[in-house]
Amino acid sequence: MNFFTLLRSLDELLYEVMSWLVFYPVTLWRALRHPRRMMDYADTELGDSEDRQYTDTLSPPLFLLLTLVLGHAIELAVVGENSIVRDKVGLAGLIDSDTNLVLLRVVIFGLFPLIMATRLVRGQRIGLERATLRPPFYSQCYIAAPFALVLGIAAILVQLHWVWAPPIGVAMIVATLLWYGSLQIDWFSKHLRVSRWQGLWQASLAMIESLVAASIGAVLFS
Repeated sequence: MNFFTLLRSLDELLYEVMSWLVFYPVTLWRALRHPRRMMDYADTELGDSEDRQYTDTLSPPLFLLLTLVLGHAIELAVVGENSIVRDKVGLAGLIDSDTNLVLLRVVIFGLFPLIMATRLVRGQRIGLERATLRPPFYSQCYIAAPFALVLGIAAILVQLHWVWAPPIGVAMIVATLLWYGSLQIDWFSKHLRVSRWQGLWQASLAMIESLVAASIGAVLFS
């Protein structure tokens, strides 16, 4: 790689990173305001050529990753370093930096889109492959990001010593779970072409599986 090629690569990298400052708020706003529409949008964008995908938003996995980084930054600003990084007890000893903690959270919250997408593909009986798993996984990442962000902010409030903070944090957790669960009911009902009651059943099973998997990961490293 010659010097000018390196400069061109750095130029593209800088533009890409700086463009996140514009497209991250846009993507977050759309995911909060029109979550169902964004889930459908993720499906349709994958049908475009690679250079035309997600031209006016962030790609779903990148959106989830940046949201978890933002949530971690808020945590550092409000309550300081997480006890997992600070104490280094048991498996938490593997989480020896903030970067590793963010990666752990990426895995934990990435389980939600993965499990939801896997259950949908199996319910559709189309064969579980990389090509069939990608569209529902990408769709789920668009709502997993705000789900993770609000849960993270709620967890911060629960840790604060102000009298009003913990009750608000708990209320936010409950409201977020209801919001996320209602979206799953609609999503399963629509894509499996079943009634809302059957969608509720599928969404409930997927939520239980996701929460159990995420809880196991959280407990192991807590």
